Amino acid sequence: MSDQRYLHGFTPEEQDRLYRQARYLAHEVHDHLPFRNCRNLLEVGCGVAAQTELLLRHFPDLHVTGIDSSPANLTVARSRLAGLAWAEGHWDLHEVDATRLPFRKGQFDGAFLCWILEHVPDPARVLSEVRRVLRDGSPIVCTEVQNASFFIDPYSPNTLSYWMAFNDYQFEELHGDPFVGAKLGNLLLALGYRDIRTEVKTFHLDNRRPGDRAEFLAFWAELLLSGAPGLVAAGKVDPATVDAMKVELDEVARNPNSVFWYSFVQARAIV
Repeated sequence: MSDQRYLHGFTPEEQDRLYRQARYLAHEVHDHLPFRNCRNLLEVGCGVAAQTELLLRHFPDLHVTGIDSSPANLTVARSRLAGLAWAEGHWDLHEVDATRLPFRKGQFDGAFLCWILEHVPDPARVLSEVRRVLRDGSPIVCTEVQNASFFIDPYSPNTLSYWMAFNDYQFEELHGDPFVGAKLGNLLLALGYRDIRTEVKTFHLDNRRPGDRAEFLAFWAELLLSGAPGLVAAGKVDPATVDAMKVELDEVARNPNSVFWYSFVQARAIV
């Protein structure tokens, strides 16, 4: 994604948050990925290489070619991966427009996309290009948001107002799609992918798992607040709403009967 299309910004704090997010969600995102027999994987939207590092840990025989359109993220990604002696020779990164991949037809035997299609104006074109550079029989895994699924209790009107502004800004101003997870099946089918499977992965946290609930609420608050500077600067929310949201999130975290719900979608298919 370009630097202009990423709501959360490119600060060192945001880059650190992406590493924490990848590790925190790894058990859901990387569960039984179909890359055991792959040797040359394309990762679209590699960002700071947070997911790349996990892929290389889980599949030590894999070579990952990561692409991203953000020079800032790629600088961090190269530094991060260069510090992993065990990954030497198993990765390369390129500043590339995902709608015009500079790779030959059938160059890769697997593809991984995670939290990227929500940020691009034409996800179908990206997936079409990915299909072109995958050889027949190759697996693709796409993990994407479905932001309409967010629910929190006690009722938090400022948080919900902020969340609507967050999604509206991404959809209308940045030309992304914060609901693209629900559309993955249609997108892949229209482009000729086969054996398409979608799985809705849900975080439903309440009194049954208070420790997990507290941990996830802290993670979610950090994610929400990472977009606040951009939204305030764009005039989509005011500082008072952000401050009120912070109070609400703190109250939810302290409430002994709080409930959190969020779902995302992972799609798997074959070329």
